[in-house]
Amino acid sequence: MKLKNFSAAILCALAVSASAQTAGPAPARASDIRLTKITTNLISSPEFTYTGAEQFQANQRERWLEVEVEFTAVPDFTEEATFKYYILVGGKLLTGEVTHVSIAVGKGLRSVMYVPPRVLAHIMGARPVGLNSVENVAVQVLVGGAVKDDLSAQRAQAQWFTTLQGIPNMVLNKNETPFAPLYWDRYAQIKPNPAH
Repeated sequence: MKLKNFSAAILCALAVSASAQTAGPAPARASDIRLTKITTNLISSPEFTYTGAEQFQANQRERWLEVEVEFTAVPDFTEEATFKYYILVGGKLLTGEVTHVSIAVGKGLRSVMYVPPRVLAHIMGARPVGLNSVENVAVQVLVGGAVKDDLSAQRAQAQWFTTLQGIPNMVLNKNETPFAPLYWDRYAQIKPNPAH
């Protein structure tokens, strides 16, 4: 009887060991995307030369607000992640979001969004637009609809942006700006908008 129980215990242990070996490594968790740095900059519109139509020169005095966030992705591959941007300028909270796809593992990955010059001029009124006009910036990253990380450029209360009424559609992703054809290898791939 003891030999039967002992044999059964050994067979059970071997079965568990074999299934653990064939199961392979645990899948990477999508929550392993971390925001590491936010950078703001005021930049002029890019200028392109082309033939076949009249060319117009961009006003080089007008500036776009560029907000770039660096992040790290630990999973081998993240199918889709949404980055929500909250930009406090002149006392107004401007909001926008971009969904990145096919994110490979790595450090120093980047996402970028822009506020157009005319939006900045409208918000600031007669006041000059400068980097000091940007009071704070926060970015959240969501995977599968769940917030995985958030980061603020300036020290502030956690999720300070939730206490303010946001103005949507004032922050544009790279593909919605004249910067679309530039720096393809610098930023994570943007999910195409099905409405276009």
